[in-house]
Amino acid sequence: MEGASLFGLFVASFISATVLPGSSEIVFIAILLNEVTSDWAALWVATIGNTLGGITTFLLGRFIPTRHLPSDRILTNVRRWGGVSLLISWVPLLGDAVCLAAGWLRTHLMVSIFCIAFGKFVRYWILMVGVT
Repeated sequence: MEGASLFGLFVASFISATVLPGSSEIVFIAILLNEVTSDWAALWVATIGNTLGGITTFLLGRFIPTRHLPSDRILTNVRRWGGVSLLISWVPLLGDAVCLAAGWLRTHLMVSIFCIAFGKFVRYWILMVGVT
């Protein structure tokens, strides 16, 4: 049961960080409340899945033709802050656009990955602390 739950959490976390619709928070909280696994295992699985989904969206941004630019406001902020703007990649809808824009603008890959992972970890950690 634990393995299947963690796999489901991983999939939900990954999908919700891509341009596909989804909400990993519901799955994450359900796993915490039902004590299916340790809180930290759920935190890491959700963070890794969501980070990989964010990186996927970031990499997809590198393939956007110049005639299909993301929102001008988002582009302006990503140009201004670079990879650090990805600290807000966890924000529903907005985060996806920021990841796409950062990929399109080719922000520094390692800074971008770190900021995506850190922002997503902090979001799930706050949820975990609030639920437990």
